[in-house]
Amino acid sequence: MKVRADVAELLKTGKPERQIAQELGIDRATVRRTREALGLPAPRRGKRSKYPSLVDVLRGNSEPLDDEHVRWTGYRDARSNTPLVLHGGQRIPAPRAAFQLHYGREPVGKPLPTCGMHGCIAGEHLADRPMREANARVDVLFDAIFGGSV
Repeated sequence: MKVRADVAELLKTGKPERQIAQELGIDRATVRRTREALGLPAPRRGKRSKYPSLVDVLRGNSEPLDDEHVRWTGYRDARSNTPLVLHGGQRIPAPRAAFQLHYGREPVGKPLPTCGMHGCIAGEHLADRPMREANARVDVLFDAIFGGSV
């Protein structure tokens, strides 16, 4: 059996199989077969562990880059290629989750990066519709005052 590196890594950290399956958006049987192929012991029965926080899920599925950009490395929807955070049984678009954590509110419309890097999910680089509209008005005003140059 070909072992998926992401599943193996999460199994070695001791995460429950159910949580790994949810986080990666895969079948629990895949996680179980990977555990067996690696020769790891069966999970202990008992109290379910709590899901990690949304912050932990975002950090565990993203990679900080230069210039404070953040690239999503986790699960993506197979049809739309949307980066998804799988947390608490919900599928949340990663930019939406990053926006919520950074600004402490739900975005209005789709949060998009304003930094120029396609797919960046750094909270401070995301703007929702009202923020983008306000920035566009400022740009128009700046151009009117300064003629488009400083």
